[in-house]
Order: sequence, then C-alpha cells, then structure tokens
Amino acid sequence: MDEYPKLHHEDLDAYRAAIEFAALAVATVDRFPRGYGPLADQLRRAAFSIPLNIAEGYGKRTAEDRSRFYDIARGSAHECGAVWDVAKVATLLDEGTFVRGKTLLVRIVSMLVKMVAAPNVR
Repeated sequence: MDEYPKLHHEDLDAYRAAIEFAALAVATVDRFPRGYGPLADQLRRAAFSIPLNIAEGYGKRTAEDRSRFYDIARGSAHECGAVWDVAKVATLLDEGTFVRGKTLLVRIVSMLVKMVAAPNVR
C-alpha cells in the first residue's frame, strides 16, 4: 500500500473490505442502463454508508457509541446485499461481479457482527 498519513480506522480489515466494496459498487452502477437510476443511487448511498459509519464509530469515545455506528454499517451492508440481489435478478450484474460483491458483503457483515458485540476490541 502507498505510504501516506493514515488514520487508525484505515487499519481495520472491515474498513478496507468496505472501501473495496464501495469501489466495486461505484464501478458497477456506472454500467447500469438507463432507467435504473434509483437502484444505482440506493446502492451507491448504502455502499458509501458502510465505510463512513465504520470510520465514525471507530472515532467514538464510548463502547456504546462505537457499537451503534458499527451496527448502522452492518445494516447498510445488508441493504447493499438486497440491492445486489435485485440487480442480479434484473440481469444488471454478471456472475463474477455478483459473486465478488456478495463475498465482500458476507465478509463485512461477519466482521461487523463481531465489532458490534465487542466494540472495545481494536
């Protein structure tokens, strides 16, 4: 990875996976055909919400606040999963992209479940 100043949340595997999914989501929605703008917007907003809430949660002072933001990120990941499924059914995703995105989302949710349960572990 490039050497640059980093904030501590950038070392979290969940954050890095969330950034990877956000990049995939952006690249994917840019290829959606005309008429799918609302679905593209929903995916974009939910995908951005995951790393943003992980970062904000990491910066909170209390375990309760951290847990709340990690839980919001988890909910956004589930929302992305539903949009991803709809995009697959609408034949907007090829099989490889679908599997790559779904694999990332399952990994993200799994990590966030643990982070919500143990918000003091860093």
